Amino acid sequence: MDMTLVQKIAVWALPVLFAITVHEAAHGYVARSLGDRTAESLGRLSLNPLKHIDPVGTVIVPLVLLVLGGFLFGWAKPVPVNFRNLRNPRRDMAIVAAAGPLSNLLMALAWGLLLRFSISVGDNSGIWIGLSSMAMAGILINLVLAVLNLLPLPPLDGGRVLAGLVSARAALMLDKVEPYGMLILIGLLATGALGWLISGPLALLQSLLLQLLGLR
Repeated sequence: MDMTLVQKIAVWALPVLFAITVHEAAHGYVARSLGDRTAESLGRLSLNPLKHIDPVGTVIVPLVLLVLGGFLFGWAKPVPVNFRNLRNPRRDMAIVAAAGPLSNLLMALAWGLLLRFSISVGDNSGIWIGLSSMAMAGILINLVLAVLNLLPLPPLDGGRVLAGLVSARAALMLDKVEPYGMLILIGLLATGALGWLISGPLALLQSLLLQLLGLR
């Protein structure tokens, strides 16, 4: 279904907003459970999107990509985590990092359940079509963020997870890559390589989710 820009924004706004902010909040909640209360002390341990919105990453970048029809992603203000407060810093930092992508997978499942509900009880009226479209957007953006963030590239979550699994020497080498991580990511995006890297895992996860929910 072809949509106007206003309709696209209406469909994508909530899924993008919650995918990004819940991802960050998950880091903070898991960090607190493992001994670090930094996010809580700074008022960032919250599911209130206003606490996590980054004007560029949460609003401008997704909006521009939506208008251009390109690869849609974004980011929120990172939740601060002090690894020195964690009970087992290297291991626990990997767990904290994994919490973000895991939250996106759970949100994708939640949007999938909403999609199944809207299809099973709805009709062809505008509100049900809009709800189904929003649910499909929620599935897609959460799976994209989960797969993207699990790339083993610091400062993405996958890089931090990898740092907790490898030797201390290898982790130190990953730390040296981190200052250039975003530049590498932008380069992959600009050349189209990023889409190629995540397209396979993304398609697999989407297929598995739809099969799990009986939608395929």
